[in-house]
Order: sequence, then structure tokens, then C-alpha cells
Amino acid sequence: MTTGGFSAKRLVRVRELLERHVDSGFVPGVVAVLARHGEVHIEAAGNLAFDGEGSRTAMAGDTVCRVASMTKPIVAACAMTLVEDCTLRLDDPVDALLPELADMTVLADPDGPLEDTVAAKRPITLRDLLTFTLGTGMVPAEPGTIPISDALEAIGAPPPDEWLRRLGALPLVHQPGERWMYDTGADVTGVLIARATGMSLGDALRERICDPLGMKDTAFIVRGESLGRFATAYERDAAATGELVVEDGPDGQWSRPPVFEGGGGGLVSTAEDYLAFASALLAGGTYRGERVLSRPSVSLMTSDHLTPAQKVVSGFWPGYFDTTSWGFGMMVRTRRTHLGPSAGSYGWSGKYGTAWYNDPAEDMTTIFIMQRAHAGDPRLPMWNDFWTAVYQAIDD
Repeated sequence: MTTGGFSAKRLVRVRELLERHVDSGFVPGVVAVLARHGEVHIEAAGNLAFDGEGSRTAMAGDTVCRVASMTKPIVAACAMTLVEDCTLRLDDPVDALLPELADMTVLADPDGPLEDTVAAKRPITLRDLLTFTLGTGMVPAEPGTIPISDALEAIGAPPPDEWLRRLGALPLVHQPGERWMYDTGADVTGVLIARATGMSLGDALRERICDPLGMKDTAFIVRGESLGRFATAYERDAAATGELVVEDGPDGQWSRPPVFEGGGGGLVSTAEDYLAFASALLAGGTYRGERVLSRPSVSLMTSDHLTPAQKVVSGFWPGYFDTTSWGFGMMVRTRRTHLGPSAGSYGWSGKYGTAWYNDPAEDMTTIFIMQRAHAGDPRLPMWNDFWTAVYQAIDD
């Protein structure tokens, strides 16, 4: 029997995989979405938490979760709505709206002293922000080994204007357009959107993306009436035991308005909400008769924008770009090396064990949600068995 291009018999393997991760105690609960040829399958196992009230509430398609870096594609899409109405332009300098980033200096040596700089060869553009080639970003290093890494870490998360002032006071690590560097471009894009629209980033996302798509639970805060659907996030204890400990609970940081609405990773959402966003992109910018982006914008966002030279990322995800590249705010797969995703697929993942990919070649959207911080843990199913289980179920 085939259901929406999937084998009903083989779909059982997806559920068995989810249940295995719950039964083993790896996570209290998981949700998976498989959507193909207009049919949607939502599989959920386990509960919102190991203990307390959440341990008595089942995971579901409307469970609210921290999507972390899956915020980035939504922010990029919002920026493209501003390009479409000619409020922003991809290749114009951002200096007018972000004067803190005008006339930047650049480290003479990326690992060297902060005082040893040269002038930036050109201004930063919106295209640089969306492709993460603005010249700065995450610099993974042991504390005290690379000055710019320590300085960037020290910026923290103050209000947006102060955050950008601190960022602009530091030199860039590379010349604009020279190298891909993760994360910071999305946060800068968020500040740019807020200034371009004259509203907070959260309000801009709601007006331009979330409300048109019916994404009622996607925001930078979980309101009181939704806290009962908010899953607890876990991480491994840094101590030698490696036991799971609560990283953030329903009454934690997302229960109150953030000081800084981070375009790089601050949103909460649900599997159902994110499916609406993913479905709109897969359909060329429309969802249930509502167009939020033009088809050319979606094509541009999901294209490979990096040159081989820009992919040279020292010390960060070695080998990652052998089979992938970067579009606007998301990964683009350039070569198929496992059952899936196919070449041409696009999407992104998040710190707490969330992941999303659209596969146009298979007319498929896949979303995986749990709430366990993944730092340094290679066992997460999104990077191994889960994608195998999804793609082995294709039947047409």
C-alpha cells in the first residue's frame, strides 16, 4: 500500500525509530513530519519532559519547541519580502540603516591581535548578510587562544542597538565577501529588518511571514496560554557523568520577552507551523492560496551562492562543504551521498535537535523535532538513521 508516495509498511520504520530514541531515554519525546505529494504524516512519540507536568503531556504536531538556528531561514525569507517591495536591495551597502558597520576595519591576521588591522575593501551588503559572507561570525577556539574569538563571545546579547555597536567596534575577521562564517549574519539581518520596517523583528516576522502563513505559535516568546504545550529542553551535564540535565524549562527564558530578538536562533515554533513555512517554499512561495514570496525569490534563496574560496572554513565543520553549500539563511545540498536528502535539497537544523529539509526532486518536506542540545553528540538521528528511515519509505 502506498500513501502519498510512501510505503505504509515502510513508514512503520520511522515510528519505530522515534520510539526507540524515547524508550532508550535519549529524549522524553520526538515529533517527525513527512509531507509528500500533498499528503502529510505526523509521527510523535513520548512526552514534553521526563518529569513534572510535561511528563504527562504527549508530544504532538502543536508542541511548542525552541527551533534555534531554524530561525535563520524564516529571517532570510522576511528580508526577501523587503527586497521585493524595494525597501532593501541585495547589493546596496547596509551603511545607511546600519551605520555601526560602515567603514569597517579587517584583521591583518584572523588569529592575530585586534589592533593589527587594514581597511575593508568594500562595504557590507545585504547579500553578504544572507550568505554569511559579511566578514565576521563564529570563531570556534579555546578561550584565550584567538583574540577575536574572545572578543566576539564577550559581546553577549544586549539590546539590538548596543549589540550592533559592540559588533561594529570590533574588526572583521575577513574582508567582506571573502569567506563564509556562521551565524552572525542572521543576527545582523534581524537588526536590519527591524530598522527597515520601523518595528521589532518579532513584529516584522509576524506581519510578513507568520500571520500570512497561519504560524500562530512562532515567536520569540511563549505566551501563558501556550506554556502547557512547551517542551522542556535538555543537555548533557558538563561533568564527567554526562547525565541529561534541564537546559531550559517552560518557565525559563522563553517565558518572558527577550532583550535581544536574535535572528540567528531565537524563535520557538511547532512542527505544524514550520510545515506551513516549508510548504510555502516548496510550492514556490505560496501556501493555501496565500503568496508570501515570489517564485524567483524562493529560487534565489535556495540556490548555491558560495564559491570554492568562500567555503574555506578553518577549524569549523571540517569537510562539511564537500557535499553542501549555502543559499540565503540555509544550507543547499550539492551532492547526494546517502539515501537522502537529494542534491538540490535545502533547509537547516537547530541546537536543540530540530531539523528541516525540503527536497524538490522528491516533492517532499521532512521536519524532525526534539529538545536535546546537540553540541558534540554524533548520535542525533537527524544526521544518521532518521534520514535513512525517511528515504527508504519512498514508494513510487
